[in-house]
Amino acid sequence: MLHSSNNLRVKTIRGYSFRKLKKTKTMEKIVKQSVGIDCSKDELDVCFGQQNEQWQVHHKATTAFKNNKQGFIQLVRWSSKLADKSVPVNFVIEATGVYHESVTHHLFDAQKRICVVLPNRARHFAQTLTVRTVNDKESSKMLATLGLEKQLDAWQKPEPVFTFLKQLTREREQLKNEGTICKNQLHAESHSAFPMKSSIQRINKRIAMLEKQCTEIETEIEQIVAAHPMIAEKVEKISTIKGIGRLTVVTIVAEANGFNLIRNYKQLVSYAGYDVVTKDSGTSVRGKPHISGKGNKHIRRVLHFPALTNVKYDEHHKNFYTRIEAKSGIKMKGYTAVQRKLLVLIYTLWKKNEAYDPNYKNKKGEVQKNLEQPVGAALIELDLVRPACPEA
Repeated sequence: MLHSSNNLRVKTIRGYSFRKLKKTKTMEKIVKQSVGIDCSKDELDVCFGQQNEQWQVHHKATTAFKNNKQGFIQLVRWSSKLADKSVPVNFVIEATGVYHESVTHHLFDAQKRICVVLPNRARHFAQTLTVRTVNDKESSKMLATLGLEKQLDAWQKPEPVFTFLKQLTREREQLKNEGTICKNQLHAESHSAFPMKSSIQRINKRIAMLEKQCTEIETEIEQIVAAHPMIAEKVEKISTIKGIGRLTVVTIVAEANGFNLIRNYKQLVSYAGYDVVTKDSGTSVRGKPHISGKGNKHIRRVLHFPALTNVKYDEHHKNFYTRIEAKSGIKMKGYTAVQRKLLVLIYTLWKKNEAYDPNYKNKKGEVQKNLEQPVGAALIELDLVRPACPEA
């Protein structure tokens, strides 16, 4: 026989009474919410996760939506129904080619907080989890967990002008690469034992077409820059650096989105892949420090030839290069060090809106070597050249 009163349960068995407290369900306090989105060409796999005040992660729901506008609208509605209204929701998206761009812009326009994660960071975080299954559903759970356990920077929508300039500079780079391939083919065909005139003519036509398209792109870039006086002024001032042309400046600024999300020069150096990587452990592992090279390859590519020219005409950078080359015996170390210095210099001049002055003086009246770092630090950070094969 059972009797209940408030939170007490009275159970009578053979004339004896036993009292037990009722089990009351306590509401967990949610402190963080995250939606992980794994993007593919046609579908978005999503997971809604929450974290309570005991730092416990709970995946509340998983589903999939179409990677189109209708799917984006359904995603916003779905997340709103699941969310605790008193706690903001972070949308964590892995950057996958161009497939993540449409949903990212839609969520930003819907005033949602978005965090775009690079694939290498997502992969490294996934390796820390106990789940070893790799599929789209588990990837969305991993991204939701990443948003709950880590403090991620909010993504900001890039200005259209920098997006257009990035597209044009990358298209020009592709055309230049195709032109190099065609010229190599022309050289091989012209010097073969039995060259075919018809093949040589077609190759020449392709080269002429590629050069014409490159000229058209360069003209379009100049028109876009001229239409934005502030950008044009800064590009003109930065171009006063020896060896740095307008296209070089535009490429770097476009790839860095006008440095809008760059907080300091160290972050920029890491973004471009000039950051130092060391591997030391105990007494047996003594790896050579080197730059990571895991950054924006377009920035590193466009700074290669300007560094070669700058070393010839800028005394400060020439002396800096000479000291590194003399100490290490490797020319590429010195050139890579100059590339890094030029990148930081461009960033500084862009922020200050100043032209380059090789004899710039600080407030104390001392001639300051622009952003020059100690030789030892440069040798550690910019050890680009690695042996082609392991040493015996």
